[in-house]
Amino acid sequence: MTGDAPAGRDITDIFVIGGGVNGCGIARDAAGRGYTVRLAEMNDLASGTSSRATKLIHGGLRYLEYYEFRLVREALSEREIVWRNAPHIVHPLRFVLPYAKGLRPAWMLRTGLFIYDHLGGREKLPATRTIDLRSAPAGKPLKPGFSTGFEYSDCWVDDARLVVLNARDAADRGAIVETRREVVSVRATDGVWRIGMRDAETGREEEAFARLVVNAAGPWVDRIMEGPLAHREPHHVRLVQGSHIVVRKLYDHDRCYIFQNADNRIIFAIPYEQDFTLIGTTDRDYAGDPGAVAITDEETRYLCAAASEYFTREIGPADVVWAYSGVRPLYDDHATAAQEATRDYVIEDEKIDGAPLLNIFGGKITTYRRLAEAMLEKIGAGIGARGAPWTEDAPLPGGDFSGSAEDFANRLRAEKPFLPEALALRLARSYGTLAREILGDAKSMSELGRDFGAGLTEAELDYLVAREWARTAEDVLWRRTKLGLHGAASSAEAIDAYLKNKIKVGTETA
Repeated sequence: MTGDAPAGRDITDIFVIGGGVNGCGIARDAAGRGYTVRLAEMNDLASGTSSRATKLIHGGLRYLEYYEFRLVREALSEREIVWRNAPHIVHPLRFVLPYAKGLRPAWMLRTGLFIYDHLGGREKLPATRTIDLRSAPAGKPLKPGFSTGFEYSDCWVDDARLVVLNARDAADRGAIVETRREVVSVRATDGVWRIGMRDAETGREEEAFARLVVNAAGPWVDRIMEGPLAHREPHHVRLVQGSHIVVRKLYDHDRCYIFQNADNRIIFAIPYEQDFTLIGTTDRDYAGDPGAVAITDEETRYLCAAASEYFTREIGPADVVWAYSGVRPLYDDHATAAQEATRDYVIEDEKIDGAPLLNIFGGKITTYRRLAEAMLEKIGAGIGARGAPWTEDAPLPGGDFSGSAEDFANRLRAEKPFLPEALALRLARSYGTLAREILGDAKSMSELGRDFGAGLTEAELDYLVAREWARTAEDVLWRRTKLGLHGAASSAEAIDAYLKNKIKVGTETA
């Protein structure tokens, strides 16, 4: 090793900037191979792009139109791997693509779906089939003019929980994961990185030293390069805003829809959180602060109008019960339209004063694990290889059970008969086997402590603080869970007060 830290200071092998899905996936893979790892996230885990997606593990059917065959093949092969390793937070979906006259012809849709079925490693997911929308249940919510539909498979994922579980596994394997820790300077001297950090809550500053830095800051990747790194002018990321709306559920069956629009874009309509329908997404270039992104009135109207072209029930802005918006950090391939920009990832490696730096541009949540493996190859070349790829057959925390999340929920109720059916299902879908850590030795709901609404108990909050880096009501209500949609948002102040006291007591006794 070249370079030395000040006397008495340790040098970490890998320092990861960014607590999104890519950063946490890389930290997990690296820690599992025996590297020492430290990860710093300036806000909460998954507080940016990684919690504001359409929440799909999918190949990206529409990317075939842009000849992104490598990306689609890799994504399709990952669907069942991620599903297998996280059956609590991933489950299969069936999508219905109605044929609409005047848009893409039926032969093109059939051809695209044939390629989609056979390009990747589909084993358990059902193949595409043609359905008659005039008689199939999936046709009932649609306007009478749609007669033919194509039904195909993809998967759903709780995106924010995917990030947290990767971070949890990384920490269990020895990584140091720190949230609310902003990287303010990154300097290389004689082959060693010196990273300056600021605690967002206390303002306290500290330094860390590392042999290699991974810049996985997502929409902020260019800002890290021109700010803390201050070594060149970056022009690699195209920021694209994608927004979603949530309305009360529009239909009772479990199918999802993918709708074509006259402007050549597509939107999804997906059953969401039992009682709602999620509609999205938009694609528009974004030039502001990624942390300040918010859905616009124009986007809301666009999504409502696009859905209303297909559904019998008209949807308007007044029907929206929640909306969210994220900024996708796409690699800038100079495509004309935002929806045409590549969703593939690019890893750029370089050395500054002998210290390796790896920057990540672009990527999809579906391919985060493969991106991490590609990154570990670069890391091995930079500071020496350790271990071998291992994550393909390694369950994420809580995913070590057979069958579906519904099956596991039934097992939980058999172990804890006092659990309401809906709560057992939510715990199974969020935590899998880790739900047992939350429930402990409790023999009644009262033994889980105060209920803050929608079944959110003190026992669950204690677990989220101790094991999942939760610090605020927003962390809990909108990322670790979606209980903000189910009435618990009215207890946000009480939750914040409870968490603040819990964290204070934990700090004092540490």
